[in-house]
Amino acid sequence: MPPLPLRIAVLECDTPVPKADAKYHGYAGVFTSLLRKSAKALNEPDKLDPESGLEISRFDIVNGTEYPKLEDVDAILLTGSKHNSYEDIPWINRLVDFTRKVIEHDRVRLLGICFGHQIVGRALNVKVGPSSKGWELAVCDVDLTDQGKQLFGKDKLRIQQLHRDIVFDYPPDVVALGSSPLCAVQAMYRPGRFITVQGHPEMTEEIITEIVTLRRSAGVFSEEQAQDAIHRAGFENDGVAIGATFLKFLLE
Repeated sequence: MPPLPLRIAVLECDTPVPKADAKYHGYAGVFTSLLRKSAKALNEPDKLDPESGLEISRFDIVNGTEYPKLEDVDAILLTGSKHNSYEDIPWINRLVDFTRKVIEHDRVRLLGICFGHQIVGRALNVKVGPSSKGWELAVCDVDLTDQGKQLFGKDKLRIQQLHRDIVFDYPPDVVALGSSPLCAVQAMYRPGRFITVQGHPEMTEEIITEIVTLRRSAGVFSEEQAQDAIHRAGFENDGVAIGATFLKFLLE
């Protein structure tokens, strides 16, 4: 008998930039692409069929108020966002409250990406906000702790980055997985509950380049920052391997 599909609800905390949105149809589409590639890389078809083993649903929690019922899913994925994770506004406050419920749930697991990583930090009552060190952009190295090396099966991670906000401290009873010169809290883990990363395993060179180009035009990034980021956006990275680690965690 084939294994049951892995039911993942993607909480879309933003809309992709125009070209990426046209290609992927929302961040749920971006993550579906990553997770299917990661399922192939995991290469455990008896546990997860890359073609039929993922049942991914999407929830626009910025413009809507509907959230998944936890009894109907196996995992919640919180996406990145242009919004500020520390803001006191209704939809973000609802998300923080929902995230606490997921963390406390005895079965449903949680994945947090960038903004989602910060929301998990906030839900666990640690400070999130802008870093004095500025932006971390495009493919960067993340130094892993011993636990991070064991979990990801690598000595170091290379991951797309697109953030200025950070989680300032590791919450109590959370395993520290990695750090970088610009961000001490790069990844968090609580066995059987959640994995979060500050970077973007789902982001491609194409998506990062589009975002950086638009933000350069808007004056967010200097010409020097933008050129450096666009140059490094095409570097080899571990996005698919990180996605495979996520899936392995969800299947435990």
